[in-house]
Order: sequence, then C-alpha cells, then structure tokens
Amino acid sequence: MDALSHILDDIHLRGAEYLYVNGQGAWNFALQGSPAFHIVLNGPVKLLLPGHDEHLLETGDIAFIPAGKEHHIRHPDAAELSDYWLMNDFNGHCNEPLAVGNGQPRNLILSVRCLLDSDMGRPLLSSLPPCMVIRQGLEGSGPEWLKIGLNFLALEAELYRPGRDTLINRLIGMFLIECVRDYVEQLPEEANNWLSAMRDPYLSPALSAIHAQPAHPWTVADLAGLACLSRSAFHERFNDIIGMPPLAYLTEHRLRLAAWHLAQQDIGINRISERVGYSSETAFSQAFRRQYGISPSQYRKQKMA
Repeated sequence: MDALSHILDDIHLRGAEYLYVNGQGAWNFALQGSPAFHIVLNGPVKLLLPGHDEHLLETGDIAFIPAGKEHHIRHPDAAELSDYWLMNDFNGHCNEPLAVGNGQPRNLILSVRCLLDSDMGRPLLSSLPPCMVIRQGLEGSGPEWLKIGLNFLALEAELYRPGRDTLINRLIGMFLIECVRDYVEQLPEEANNWLSAMRDPYLSPALSAIHAQPAHPWTVADLAGLACLSRSAFHERFNDIIGMPPLAYLTEHRLRLAAWHLAQQDIGINRISERVGYSSETAFSQAFRRQYGISPSQYRKQKMA
C-alpha cells in the first residue's frame, strides 16, 4: 500500500454518529470538538470558521472539518444570532430531523461526527486545512461514485438494517479519503508538507516502507535506496519537505504506534517494544519518555483511568 493508505488505516476512524438538521427561518448552529462532515441535502447554506473564509455550500456539497475546530453553519440570509450548539444532540443515529430556528423550513443538512486517533493521524491532520469542501452541487466536480455513495448513505440512514453502523463508518471513511485525495491533487507544486510528500516520486516509496514495516531496522541508506537517491540527497529532500530528518520521523511514528498499542491494553509492554522496532524494553521506555514525558506503564495507567 502507499503511505497515505497506511496512515488512513492508522487513524482508526470509528463511532460515526449522525443527525439531520432542519433549518427553519433565520437559523444557525455551531459545532466543535470532533471531526465532522456536513452534507447539504437542501441548500444553500453558509459555513464559516472564526478567522477563516466563509464557504457557500449548495445542495450536494460536502464540508469536512478534520480537526474538529469550531465552525458555524447558517442560512445565507440569517443575521448574527446566538448559535445553537449541536454537540449535545448527537446520540448514536437519529433519523428524526432536529429543528433549529423558527419559521418556515428552508434547509436540510446531514451532519456526521466521528472519532479517530488524533495522535496516530497527526502527520495527516497537521497537513490539512481547517475546512475542506467537495463540490457536488452547482458545477460540482466530485466523482460519480461519491454521488452514489451519498444516496446510499441517505438510504441507510432512513432504515435500520443489520450492519448499518459498520456500513456508515465505511462510507464516512470513503468520504474522508476522497476529501484528502481531492486536496492533495490541488496542492501547488511548491507546497512542502507531509501530504505533498505523498505525491513525491522519491519520498513516497520511503514513507510507504516506514509505515508498512515500522519495526524494520531502517537506515538512511536503506530508505535512500528505495527513493533511488544518494544518501545525502535523500536526507536533504526528506528534511526540506517533511520538516524533520528521516530517522526522527521513523522514531516519532514508532512511538505513536506504541502509544496506540498501550491504549488498547491488549499486549504487554515488552511485546509492544518489539513490534515498534526496539531491541530492549529499556531502550523503548527511554525513547517513549523523551517523546511523551512519562513512562509506557504510566501512559497505560492514564488511558485506563
């Protein structure tokens, strides 16, 4: 698999919850704290993040807030009002539309929030903008399968059938992948971050190898060979685009993976150290403490509390 596929697997997207918002009159609502998708079933609506540009969304458009930053959605004609905070209304899957505002029904939005492992997903999430939009409405450029997926999601949301939760999580995962791929394709050539490295013909094979085999005793020479570059040229290119040396990136990834295993509480610390490429538990514990400020056993206890 390519490096982006590996990290999309690593973020463990799960626990998708959805509700329909029926905007009435001069309505608005706000949300923050969790990655969220908003699918406009009847637009237009406005989306804004404090300190960022507004987006006008038409019927069929999808907005993705990857890091769960505070954002506000409202009718385009609505004046400044006290926003209705949506966080407490999520409770699994709700098929009965939630009325927000007063007056004639004007808009319908399917809002979905989900859980993901923000630590494992840090390279990805730190490379994404606060808000991403896929245009499926007027002059939409999204792929045809995404339109089919939206219709399928709407159908699944209306009916309770066995396996629905798993299916909805998979559909949301597909929307996430499409948002990320759409963003990567639009990155300018001069962009330097983790996502731009995904399309770099030299760095992508090396990143894919790191994420596929984190326990392998990689050296800079090994990774440079995969990149078909000299050791010095690879080291310089990796540092310029990713923002850190190759082995520092490898260490960070190994320890993020170790932290995830510790939180799962399913295998012992010695076994975790082996899985992430450390020859001894002592060496692993020292490296983990340097990155997280506490020992692996303390980290596990915190996650159990």
